[in-house]
Amino acid sequence: MATEVSFLPLGAIIQELRVGGLNIVQGFPTQELYESHNGPFFGETIGRVANRIAGAKLNSLNNGQSYSLAANNGPNNLHGGVVGWGKRVWNGPTPVGVRSIPGLEGSQLDGGESVKFTLTSEDGDEGFPGTVEATVIYTVGTQQQNGKEVIVLGIEYEAELVGGADETVINMTNHSYFNLTGGPSIEGTEITLATNSYLPVDDGGIPTGGPAIFSKVPEGGKAFTLGAVEPDIDDCFVVNKAAGSVPIDTRSSPLTKLVTASHPETKIHLEVLSTEPAFQFYTGKYIDVPAVAGLPARNARSGFCVEPSRYVNAANVDEWKSQMLLKKGEKYGARIVYRAWKE
Repeated sequence: MATEVSFLPLGAIIQELRVGGLNIVQGFPTQELYESHNGPFFGETIGRVANRIAGAKLNSLNNGQSYSLAANNGPNNLHGGVVGWGKRVWNGPTPVGVRSIPGLEGSQLDGGESVKFTLTSEDGDEGFPGTVEATVIYTVGTQQQNGKEVIVLGIEYEAELVGGADETVINMTNHSYFNLTGGPSIEGTEITLATNSYLPVDDGGIPTGGPAIFSKVPEGGKAFTLGAVEPDIDDCFVVNKAAGSVPIDTRSSPLTKLVTASHPETKIHLEVLSTEPAFQFYTGKYIDVPAVAGLPARNARSGFCVEPSRYVNAANVDEWKSQMLLKKGEKYGARIVYRAWKE
């Protein structure tokens, strides 16, 4: 695996993504430190269900049954519960040879070395029904762009319901926090979002209806700059408004560029692409990690997150439910791609 990128079995975590010598993802040097200090979910593979589930309850699955989940975010379930998939030790990394990244634009991908992590999530794991076998495949390579080397990290998710129930819900993503500045804050980072259409939420972060216009950022395709405090963002942006048309497996869908980011001083650039219909963009207001192992403390706005995913709380909204409803015999799938380079 290329030295620019490293992973951990715990949470199938992305531990390092180095660009021009700078690790642009927040993390820790050892697995033990993730176990003791990773309240913010640095780099974790999130599952079974990323983001929030209202009332920590699945209202109706498997012929109308309801399922109680851990309320670990106020009254709601967040990121799979107390011990979600990001807190579990996965099997791997297992080398799986050289792979391509479908739909990747630009020059040919050089490298493509890939590794796989697998996890069996038991029936009743954190309250969720059904036994699920989950897989994450990371593919690392480079592209040439205007004479610069671009580091490419592809992520492919797959999950299958293998027993214990006829239906369950899945919504996987990666929870890396990016910092392109080389300093303690993301201040000065220039951001462009693909859209300013978002899901309005209540005080607990649960959507109250369909997409609306988010006033804190300009319309899609126009850049804005992250300041020391504002804009403070932790919202789900919608790139595919046809909620009911989203398949449980989006891997064959086109890659959409969700977010571009750069910093004028470090000259580091990042693009996040995905096949997913939505993405949470979070400016890290609640990061609170003390200084450990020679690393400085990580506080508010020490990183920003881009979490490609299905709509928040889709499991409990009839019009959105098909996005994350996994039935026996089907496969859940999704893809994310990071492209990063230094001018």
